[in-house]
Amino acid sequence: MWFDLAQLPPSDGYKLLSATIVPRPIAWVVSASPEGVLNAAPFSFFNLFSDDPPVVCLGIMGRGAGMKDTSTNIKARNEFVVNLVPQRLAQAMNETSVEFDYGIDELAQVGLTTVPGHLVGVPRIAESPVALECVPMHFLELGAGRVIVAARVLSVYVDDNAVLDAGKCHIDTPVLDLIGRMHGRGEYAYTRELFTMLRPAGKPGSPGG
Repeated sequence: MWFDLAQLPPSDGYKLLSATIVPRPIAWVVSASPEGVLNAAPFSFFNLFSDDPPVVCLGIMGRGAGMKDTSTNIKARNEFVVNLVPQRLAQAMNETSVEFDYGIDELAQVGLTTVPGHLVGVPRIAESPVALECVPMHFLELGAGRVIVAARVLSVYVDDNAVLDAGKCHIDTPVLDLIGRMHGRGEYAYTRELFTMLRPAGKPGSPGG
């Protein structure tokens, strides 16, 4: 069955897209106000889009008719940190999705701690096994406070327990035990069940995809 999104209300389009484009990694974004007040919020409209330059994109919904705190902070300071979410931090991540008033430090509210940034002035979540320090490259404002941020990744933190060979940048991904966003209300997925399927070799003289 085809669904013409132009003929549907956005809420129905959201249900179709979020139920089929899965699993989605979760960007647990730490940002800061110009005064240095921290904000943490999870977003599943997120992924890696380029390796050279290293670029991630983040989709941030609006808040009423205006922007969410995360968008406001990123535009003000031009820096933020994406933390990835392991299963053990799922509940804490979920608690930070509550729309606190502007200026409230969600990390303090849920009892998480931070470590100062390496190349940016925003800290990472100490309990998270992966953190990406980012600076925005482009903002695409979609109306009603919705923003897509394309950001360059300046540095990557990976917990030592998941680093197999630092010199070769080999990471033991399953050790990270990350979760992804699925469909419906509150559905998530583990990343523990894996299978291997190698890319087939191309025919001589044939172009790649």
